[in-house]
Amino acid sequence: MTSDKRLKIQRILALVFVIGLTLFLYLNRDRVSELEVFGYPGIFLISLIANATLILPLPGVLFTSAMGAVFNPFFVALAAGSGAAIGETSGYLAGYSGQGIIERTKWSDRIEGWMRKYGSITVLLLAFIPSPLFDIAGVTAGILKMPYLKFLFWCMLGKILKMLVFAYSGAFILDKIPWF
Repeated sequence: MTSDKRLKIQRILALVFVIGLTLFLYLNRDRVSELEVFGYPGIFLISLIANATLILPLPGVLFTSAMGAVFNPFFVALAAGSGAAIGETSGYLAGYSGQGIIERTKWSDRIEGWMRKYGSITVLLLAFIPSPLFDIAGVTAGILKMPYLKFLFWCMLGKILKMLVFAYSGAFILDKIPWF
């Protein structure tokens, strides 16, 4: 088997895995909240699952805010941000596997331009901003063959910073609003 054929098979398998995982998680989204009884590891798993879906978002940041009101917000952010970054691997794999399959849009072209020009900073900023645009950034990073560990580092940093904001917001709401 030639290396081109092997690479094509790997890409197809990665894309099938991502599509299957997205469907499975979306169909079982109501059961995800059962993981919260596991503390920080549960927060990590819920965040991983919420970010492993492509296009069909699950409310991971809302859960992070709620857990920030219950647990130490700093550790909630670490667990949630790490899980979110690892969950975003699905987008990266979709891009890596499906560069001929992904539909070109105005946003994907713009993000690709940013990725080519600014690389890691684009991943960091889009990971920090609560927006569905990060799925496009993850796919684009895979298409452009950004080294996975580089993608994961900048994604994790951005996701942890974002989760810090949400976890501390949840803790603040608990402290300031008497009916919680």
